[in-house]
Amino acid sequence: MTEPIKEPKVEDIKTAAEEKACPVQKALYFVTEFLAGPMCGRCFPCAMGSYEARIRLQNLVDGKGVEADLLALKRIATDMIEASFCKKGKDTGKFILDWMATDVYQEHAEGRCPDMQCASLIEYRILPEKCTICGDCKDVCKNLAIFGEKKKPYKSGYFPFEIRQKRCTRCGECIKVCPVEAIVLVAANAKEPVGV
Repeated sequence: MTEPIKEPKVEDIKTAAEEKACPVQKALYFVTEFLAGPMCGRCFPCAMGSYEARIRLQNLVDGKGVEADLLALKRIATDMIEASFCKKGKDTGKFILDWMATDVYQEHAEGRCPDMQCASLIEYRILPEKCTICGDCKDVCKNLAIFGEKKKPYKSGYFPFEIRQKRCTRCGECIKVCPVEAIVLVAANAKEPVGV
């Protein structure tokens, strides 16, 4: 006989969401898990607001967020707090709105994740002046995103490795193995080449 699956409580979801570093990812996780579990769908502001909030938060995390997403999130969260029938909906609205008081949502809409956690808003780059062309990063990259040739003794004319951003999944394995810390994490919209 199997035991019934226990539905997570809003407080459990909140605790798990707090483990994420980026506030927008926290809110997205919270709303996603709320929709998957405790949301009952009995009142309009909570049911419709939660689904719309998830879409708007996903836009911000994916680097597609705009000012309209911020305005919609603020309206949705305020409506949920004021008009949801139960505490669960009000708590969800409050969780979203708490982080809106900071500038972190605005920064995501402008293409920056201050915590460097949202994959679409960050890039790994190799500092050419530090790269020793050892090839450790290339060996560990499963996506063949690192371009370059390993240096061989007694030969010259090698160029530092480069990361192909379209292939990079931001897994972070390259940065872990680089022995000289030549790989750095930067904002994807940083215009200046790193290290110049």
